[in-house]
Amino acid sequence: MGTWMDQVTRGWLIYELTDSALQLGLVRGIQAIPFLLLSPIAGSTADRYSRKFQVVAAQFANGFLYAVTALLIFAGLIQPWHVYVTAFLMACVQVFLQPSRAAMISDTVPPKNLTNAIGLNAVVFNMARSTGPALSGVLISLFGTGWSYGVQAVFFFLATVWTLQMSSIRQASSLARGPGAHEESFGQSIVEGWKFSWRNETVRTGILVVLIASLFMIPCSTLLPVFARDLLQVGAQGQGLLLTSMGIGALCTSFLIAAIGDRMPRGILMLGGVALYGALVVIFSASPWFPLSMALMALIGLCHVSSHALVQTIIQSYSPREFRGRTMAIFHMTHVVLLLGGMLIGALSALVGTPWAAASMSAVGTLCMIILFFLAPRAREIR
Repeated sequence: MGTWMDQVTRGWLIYELTDSALQLGLVRGIQAIPFLLLSPIAGSTADRYSRKFQVVAAQFANGFLYAVTALLIFAGLIQPWHVYVTAFLMACVQVFLQPSRAAMISDTVPPKNLTNAIGLNAVVFNMARSTGPALSGVLISLFGTGWSYGVQAVFFFLATVWTLQMSSIRQASSLARGPGAHEESFGQSIVEGWKFSWRNETVRTGILVVLIASLFMIPCSTLLPVFARDLLQVGAQGQGLLLTSMGIGALCTSFLIAAIGDRMPRGILMLGGVALYGALVVIFSASPWFPLSMALMALIGLCHVSSHALVQTIIQSYSPREFRGRTMAIFHMTHVVLLLGGMLIGALSALVGTPWAAASMSAVGTLCMIILFFLAPRAREIR
């Protein structure tokens, strides 16, 4: 909930302070730096040390940063540079949170249930996506961004308390490798993770798909404050409803993954879903009506799962336990591309306008997926 509320609150705050579409992209782009520099370290850390401790520490740090931001807003001291600094620090925290949290799922379920478990995780994730942005939009409309950040802090502190109550997760990867598990250096561990991810064709294909989606399609959400305020004229609450519609669509697909699991033709759904994602963003960019835009965002949400939860199930299913933290770190390194895509779409928006920027980048992404479909025929056979 806190993470998805931040998608609305941070964008709305920086747009209020600067009135600049370019800075909407920049505030996301600065978060690429920690993902670029720290993700390999975070992946190795998740494979070597307590994943539960990393999750607890990261969640508490996130809650603290949200609380500080809320206090700055309430005191009337908030400045654009505060938004940039807290965005950078939160990215540092997320780098260590995500691989450990994702790998904990694989540690607790048998391999035959892994796809269903990740699908169930995606259901909960997208339930938060469906409600968090709407809640944030209502809070901003009624009370301002400070109250939204305050609620986000409470959510993260609650998550920290509940994680502490969990029983310890068995570090299966370390146990599997025996007493000499930590004899290799961090550098060797990182290199081995990259080698495995590149040599395993299925893992490599999944990472390429999410790279394309992260660079060309997903950054469209960076410009939602512009669509909501200036083009559709529905304000912060309307922006929250657009993200909520996307979350509802993603929730429906997540239920499908959780229910059907390994029986799905995952390769075809992954490639086709991301290609359709780009085409729908092109149509959304041309929509002048808010109800149509909401319907399109729901369809985009249906396809968004193909670029995230579905790819995650494929990567985890085809990665042995001892590499899972590192492959998930590489998967989450695509945030670098996503944030760079956010900067690129912000710059394009300043040059050619928001609708043209979103439409042109998404069209290129769809073309890339069509090319991958024909150049990697074995990707269509992934199950």
